[in-house]
Amino acid sequence: MSPETRAIVNKVWNFCNLLRDEGLSYGDYVEQLTYLIFLKMAYEQTLPPLNKENKIPNGYDWTSLISKSGDALEMHYKHTLETLSKQPGMLGDIFRKSTNKIQNPALLERLVKLINEEVWLRLGVDVKGDIYEGLLEKNAQDTKSGAGQYFTPRAVIQAMVEVMKPAPGETICDPACGTGGFFLGAYDYITKKGGYILDRDQQRFLQEQTFTGWELVDNTARLCIMNLYLHGIGIERTPVNVADSLISLPADRFDMVLTNPPFGKKSSIKIINEEGKEDKDSVTYERDDFWASTTNKQLNFVQHIKSMLKINGRAAVVVPDNVLFEGGAGETIRRKLLEECDVHTLLRLPTGIFYAQGVKANVLFFDRKEGREEPWTKQLWIYDLRTNKHFTLKQNPLSSADFEDFIACYHPENRFGGRTETERFKCFDYDELIQRDKVNLDIFWLKDESLEDTANLPAPEVLAQEIVENLQNALEQFNSIVEELGE
Repeated sequence: MSPETRAIVNKVWNFCNLLRDEGLSYGDYVEQLTYLIFLKMAYEQTLPPLNKENKIPNGYDWTSLISKSGDALEMHYKHTLETLSKQPGMLGDIFRKSTNKIQNPALLERLVKLINEEVWLRLGVDVKGDIYEGLLEKNAQDTKSGAGQYFTPRAVIQAMVEVMKPAPGETICDPACGTGGFFLGAYDYITKKGGYILDRDQQRFLQEQTFTGWELVDNTARLCIMNLYLHGIGIERTPVNVADSLISLPADRFDMVLTNPPFGKKSSIKIINEEGKEDKDSVTYERDDFWASTTNKQLNFVQHIKSMLKINGRAAVVVPDNVLFEGGAGETIRRKLLEECDVHTLLRLPTGIFYAQGVKANVLFFDRKEGREEPWTKQLWIYDLRTNKHFTLKQNPLSSADFEDFIACYHPENRFGGRTETERFKCFDYDELIQRDKVNLDIFWLKDESLEDTANLPAPEVLAQEIVENLQNALEQFNSIVEELGE
C-alpha cells in the first residue's frame, strides 16, 4: 500500500471511530460513505478531461452539499437522499430507502469535507475497492448489528473460486449476493490469477454482463452495488436485483453460480411445486421447477440454483449441515440432485469461521446435466476440513493456506481424473449414497481426537473462544424466539 493510499485509509478509519463514539455502527458509517462518495465521483466525472453529463438532478448534486453547512446542510442532505431514492436505474438503486444516520450537523459537515478533499476517480480501482472492502469486513465483525450474516469469509470465497476456475465470457450468478464477495472473487481470478489476457470485448463483457445477483435487504444491496461500482463493475448496467430471488425463475440461465444463501430462520413463505398442496391461509410461491415443497429456505435455494444453471453449468454453494441430512423434502431433493446433476464434491467446513456464530456448514459442488434415465452422479468426493480442526475469528482465524490441500485434492485442472483418496479426502459411489438412510450425505470418518484424549484438546484460549461463540449463538436463538413471541 502506497503512502498516499495509507493516508486515505487512516483518515477514513479515524473518522469512523469518531462517528462510533456518537453511536453509529460500522454499517451506518459505510452506508453514509456510500451516498457521499458516489455523489463526489459523479461530480468528478463532469470535470475535465472527462466532461461527462451530470446524471444527478440539479440542486441535489455534490456542489449543492459543499455549499452548505450546519443545520442547512443536514436538512438539504435529507432532502437529497429522498429525491435521489426516487430516480431510475443505478441512482435509484444506490439511494433506495436511504436516510441520514448522522444527526450531528458538525460531524456531517466534517465527513463531507473529508470526502471533498480527495479526488476519488484518481485513485486506482484496487485502492477504492480495498478501502471499501475493509469497511465491509469491519461491518461484518460488528456482530451487534448482525451484519456478519451477509459476509462470507474471504478465504472460503477464494478457495471456491480457485477450484471453480471462472473464465472470460462466462456468466456468473449469486442469488443471495450480500455485499458482492463472490463477484469480486471471480473478478479478481479472471483479471489476475487465472492467467487470462482479455481483449477489449472480453473486458467489457466482464464489467457489464458477467455478473447478476439478487439481494433481498435494501441496505445490503446498496453496499453490493457500490462495492462493484468502485471495482469498475456495473457502470452502465446495475448487476444487482433488489428482490427475493426465490419468487420466480429468472429468464436467463447462467454458466456458474457461486453463493452462500442466508442461514437462520425458516422462511415464512412456503414454496410449492406442481404437486404440492398448501393451506388456504398460507402465502405461497408457485415453482413448477422445484422437486419438493418446503419452508426450509436453504433447501429451496438448492432447487433454485439447479434451475438457474445452463445445461453443464457449474455451482458451488455453501449449505448448512441440515441440508445434508434433513428428511422429508430434504431426502427428495438430495435424491433428485444426485440423479439429475453430477454432485461430485463436498467440502466440510470447520466451525468458528463465520461471523454468525455456531454455524456448521459445507460447500456443495455440482453440475447441471441434460435429462436421461441413468443417474448423473457417479462418485461424490468428500473433503473433511472440520474434524480435529479448531478455528476462531480472532485467536486462530482461517486463512487461504488452510485450503491448499483441498485445492490440490480437488484437482481443478482435471477433476474427473487424477483424484486420489487421502486421510481427509474420500470417495463414495452413487450406489452407496442412495442406499444410506434418507440419502444422508452428512458423512464423516475421521475420529475426533478431543473425544478420546484430553491431551489432544486445543489450546485453552481456543476452547474459551469456542465456548463464547456457542453461548452467543444460543443467546441469539433465544432472542429470536422472544422476538417471534412478541410479534
